[in-house]
Amino acid sequence: MCLLDEVMEWDALRIVCRSSSHRAADHPLRRGERLGIACAIEYAAQAMALHGVLVAATTAADPSPRAGYLASVRDVRFGAARIDDIGADLLCTATRLVGDAGTVLYEFGIAAARTAGEESHRLCVGRATIVSGAT
Repeated sequence: MCLLDEVMEWDALRIVCRSSSHRAADHPLRRGERLGIACAIEYAAQAMALHGVLVAATTAADPSPRAGYLASVRDVRFGAARIDDIGADLLCTATRLVGDAGTVLYEFGIAAARTAGEESHRLCVGRATIVSGAT
């Protein structure tokens, strides 16, 4: 399941992705007629995973992708009840705060993309710990 449409920008510490999949009637995380706001965490997790792959491809001696696991989310705050009714694309941002080869702490945010004359609307923010290479 790939929910992200595009990497808009990235560097060693941060990634910004865009997605329109939250509006799809056949979204794999949809339950009934709704796509709840907690699903925004999956968008953030995919952005973090993609960031890890991109950074490893440019900096690691062995750039092969490693399995990673979302170990925890903390300080999550929601700014909506659902995301399927958001007309704008989603902007998914993940910023690496600290980490090593096995564990990384990210700060993440999901927002409705800004349109002309509008402010972006924060839908979900928080922090996540990713553990890689664990079996």
